[in-house]
Amino acid sequence: MLALRTVAARRVVSRVPVAARSYTIGRSEGSVAESRGFNKKEKAHEDQYVHKHEAEQIAKLRAQIEAQEAEVAKLKEQEAELKANATKKQ
Repeated sequence: MLALRTVAARRVVSRVPVAARSYTIGRSEGSVAESRGFNKKEKAHEDQYVHKHEAEQIAKLRAQIEAQEAEVAKLKEQEAELKANATKKQ
């Protein structure tokens, strides 16, 4: 019985896999990140984000310009009223 246990123990030990490192001649680690297709796709996504962000900024700036133009128009009306009142008093 003791002999059977030692044989079983030896079999378990002999089944332990040994890690062997294999080297490839082609691409290195991270080959997906280095591939041309991935780079083109990533650049396309970045360009799309930048285009969307710039469009949002332009829309905000146009809204600010319209608000400033409305303010200028209101101030010109006030100036015209003041000039009209000043000429009536004289």
